This record gives sequence, structure tokens and C-alpha cells, in this order.
Amino acid sequence: MSLFSVGVAHQGGVPRLYARGMSRGDWLHEQLFERRIVLVSGRLDDSVAAKAAAALLALDAGGSRPIELHVNSPDGELGAAFVLVDTADTLRSALHVHCRGQIGGPVVAVVATADHRTATPHARFHLAQPKARFTGTPEEIAAQSGQQQELLWKLYGRLARRTGRPAEEIAEDMRRGRYLAAREALDYGLIDEIIGDR
Repeated sequence: MSLFSVGVAHQGGVPRLYARGMSRGDWLHEQLFERRIVLVSGRLDDSVAAKAAAALLALDAGGSRPIELHVNSPDGELGAAFVLVDTADTLRSALHVHCRGQIGGPVVAVVATADHRTATPHARFHLAQPKARFTGTPEEIAAQSGQQQELLWKLYGRLARRTGRPAEEIAEDMRRGRYLAAREALDYGLIDEIIGDR
């Protein structure tokens, strides 16, 4: 029995081999990883953030060429977003974030960490406060709520520094749940460039 099966992709006209038991999704992520590309798609939770952070750190340790983070995440957890923010802050390699689909909630803070930020013409940005559920005693809930507010203001500050807008304006836009098209996000200062417009 062969350890390898022929994959569906071709590289240089030669069928690419991938290990038996490896899904096509795993194979695709491996191919992107080799090209220093990390994908974050869907809701950003602790698991997704941990995997993306590990990939970013591994790529950073493997060389100094820029790393691309492709993001399509309409919402997420505030703590998970800060896992990626803190990871991005420690990278020696330049980080380029490319936004497609919808970027929302605390995920916009991840975009703000990048050295260069681009979006596709149809990308949409949703400035919205992340939803949080607190459990426990009244004292524990108060402590969790205080921690959430502290992290939110760190997020507003990060966006304020990157966009040149006051943190209070960003906080109000996120409270109102403001939507921005790619061109509006460019004017707002969330991204540096719109690419792929034909």
C-alpha cells in the first residue's frame, strides 16, 4: 500500500503528491503555509486564534520574508483577537493582512496590527462591539465586565493609533455597529490599499 496519493493540484505541470489520510483542506493549508500565507476564516474563537498564532510564529522562526494573513471573519471573541494582536506584535517578519469577505467585531484590531493592510473591492467591515456572556457570582460578573471594558478600550486605542481617529469616535462607531465598504474603510484608515479591482 502506497503512503502517498496523487493530489488534484499541479505544480509546474507535475501532479503534486500528498500523504494518504491528509484531507485536501489540510493539503491546501500546507501549500499556503509553504508560501508564508495563513488563513483565518469564520468566527475567530480561541481555537482558531491559537492555530493562526502558532502558524505565524512558526513562519516567523523560519525566515524573515513577509507573512501574509488572509482574513475573512465576520465576528469573534475579544480575547481571541488579542491573542493574534499580541502575536503580531512579537513578529520580526513584516505582517501583511489581506481582507476579503466580511471583517467584523474585534477582528478589526487584528487588521490594525499589520505593517500593510489590503482588502478586496467587495470586502465589508463591521465596526461592532463583541458580544460577551458572563457567568458566576455578582462579584465575578462585575470583574469579568470590567476586564471586558479594559480590553475594549485597548482595542479602541489600537484602532485610534492606526487610523488617526479619536478613540471616542471609534468607540461610538463600534457601539452603533457601523458598516464600511472597502472604499470607506480606506478613507477611515482601516486599510492601506484596495487590490484586485479590475
